[in-house]
Amino acid sequence: MLVVTGGGGFIGSALVWGLNEAGRDDIVIVDRFGHDAKWRNLAKRDFCEILAVEKLPAWLDRHGGEVETVFHLGANASTTETDADLVIDTNLNASIALWRWCAAAGKPLIYASSAATYGDGTQGFSDDGGVAALKRLRPMNLYAWSKHAFDLWALREAAKAHAPPFWFGLKFFNVFGPNEYHKTDMQSLVAKNYARIAAGETIRLFKSHRAGVADGDQKRDFVYIKDVVRVVLWLWSQAGTVPSAIRNLGTGAARSFRELMEATGAACGAPARIEYVETPPAIRAGYQYLTEAEMGWLAAAGYNQPFLPLEAAVEDFVTGYLATPDPYL
Repeated sequence: MLVVTGGGGFIGSALVWGLNEAGRDDIVIVDRFGHDAKWRNLAKRDFCEILAVEKLPAWLDRHGGEVETVFHLGANASTTETDADLVIDTNLNASIALWRWCAAAGKPLIYASSAATYGDGTQGFSDDGGVAALKRLRPMNLYAWSKHAFDLWALREAAKAHAPPFWFGLKFFNVFGPNEYHKTDMQSLVAKNYARIAAGETIRLFKSHRAGVADGDQKRDFVYIKDVVRVVLWLWSQAGTVPSAIRNLGTGAARSFRELMEATGAACGAPARIEYVETPPAIRAGYQYLTEAEMGWLAAAGYNQPFLPLEAAVEDFVTGYLATPDPYL
């Protein structure tokens, strides 16, 4: 069996889709669903069980011997959460407990870190350098710090040979695509603005407050969810061949918010009408003008599949999902 924590969320449910496509349905999904439409992320998926988060430890005690691999994608991903005790318990302590279980049981672990751990980007976006390099990073919110804290803990444990037989932490950059709809304000700008652009309405992007950067030319490493799933599944297939590590997962090629919205307009046959508004003073000082994953590790490890260009990825998202009656994977 395969365990996917956060299996009802954006990346988790997309991974379940990829596993189904690969012929696997012996999947145990661990998540909370609440009262919104998050359950729809799994409406077309095959799996063997859904567990509430708090029931996972007891379930592992009973059935852990049947587990093949753990994909740990569950977290409190709100970048505006202020309850530190909640975030520490959910993102740090739960991850530590799962790492320790995998290490003791001899089970591979692939877990989600985040590009948010890089903070304002002044230290660059290199995934080399170990603990010393990680300690120079300054995450800018509670969520990012919790991911950073676990990365540091994991590297220190691995250095002491207290680790799963194969483990990998992936720093996801700006992932977008189907099944992100439950994220509300944290959805990608494609999901947020598609309907407005298609209707000919004006959308808003932040002005630039940095010399030499035009309005809308702030850049991010936008990576399509299907590419993320392909990499994760390939990495899983290479367990024991690719050295365990914490690595970036983006395209390695940053694109601007303006280009992202223009691609959305092209995909829905309506030009993107953009109004540039002031960046709120509360976030202006720490606003990132560029995030771009250093991705040399992936080709060096033997992965040779190209990432979808931004325009092609947006077109697939819009025409294959957002513009259809059923926008889910």
